Amino acid sequence: MGRGGGGGSRGGGGSFGGSRGGGGRSFGGGMGRGGGSFGGGGGSFGGGGGFRFPRNIGSGGPIIRTGPIITGGPIFGGGGRGRRGGTGCGIGCGIIAIVFIVLAVIVALLFSFNSGPSTSGSSGNNDITKSTVVRDPLPKGSVNETGYYTDTIGWIGNPTKLTDGMKYFYQKTGVQPYLYLTDNINGSTTPSTDELKTFTNELYDKLFTDEAHLLLVFFEHDPGAYMDYYVTGTQAKTVIDTEAGNVLLDYIDKYYYGKLTDEVFFSNVFRDSADRIMTVTRSPWIIVLTILGVLLLLSLLYLWWSHAKKQKNLEAQQTEEMLKTPLDTFGNTEAEELAKKYDDETKTTADVTIKSEDESNKTEEKP
Repeated sequence: MGRGGGGGSRGGGGSFGGSRGGGGRSFGGGMGRGGGSFGGGGGSFGGGGGFRFPRNIGSGGPIIRTGPIITGGPIFGGGGRGRRGGTGCGIGCGIIAIVFIVLAVIVALLFSFNSGPSTSGSSGNNDITKSTVVRDPLPKGSVNETGYYTDTIGWIGNPTKLTDGMKYFYQKTGVQPYLYLTDNINGSTTPSTDELKTFTNELYDKLFTDEAHLLLVFFEHDPGAYMDYYVTGTQAKTVIDTEAGNVLLDYIDKYYYGKLTDEVFFSNVFRDSADRIMTVTRSPWIIVLTILGVLLLLSLLYLWWSHAKKQKNLEAQQTEEMLKTPLDTFGNTEAEELAKKYDDETKTTADVTIKSEDESNKTEEKP
């Protein structure tokens, strides 16, 4: 069956019933981990990434693995590589305190989103492709179930640890993952990206009889250089689209340097990829703006409460001053005012009476 493959940089295309999806990365030409890391150039269909020595490397060089290899199922025996291992200062003080609280909350939220915990023990998920769409898992019965991996180089010493994360991926997405570990591509230890792509697509048809698998081929021959490529069946691609595939590749690049065993490394890649793929990544600013709105409302309520309290205290102070004033003070003042008013009225009346009498007398005296 024809496949679209990764095409271009990473990822495939097409729709259900059409071509399969795929994508990968290649890295090489640089030294790997050993107390530090040195960057190198990506391959023709790669993104960022890195190089490292194999885990648990001693001074004698790379570990040589021996023991039986069972293709298509778990292997037992042989050690895996240990590679990756309140007195009130006023409204002003309250506002300043609120501003500091707001800034602290924003910084804490942004830091938590950029340095969120992960099962690998690595810090930060800000370098992982964000999941921007809602995805529904494939319906049950879509997969003709198979094993979970083929180890041609003897890395996997504890199959249970490896398949724990892969089974979780299957449960969350409905797509059964399959990991193929190799140190050569059709006998070549220096394959091109096109050769890896062709190898992976052909391997899909050899291993599966459905279109609901995700096949990941991980190639590493020399310590510090690796290539990976995935292919999804046409049905699986409805869940593991280009964005989801980039998430998977990002986690491989991210956890490659971790101090984890090979089994845990790949298990965590699939487990964390499933969580990321099946959950829309929320922007931290949504929570930040929500908290800012709540804090703004609390600030307004605080200002209103402070003003009301100040007004209440002022009224209480005025009432207290009035209560402390003697009652006779109020009585004397009123009596004096009334007496003065009465005297003024009496005096005015007397003056008018005298004036009238004088006028009457003058009238009588005229002949």
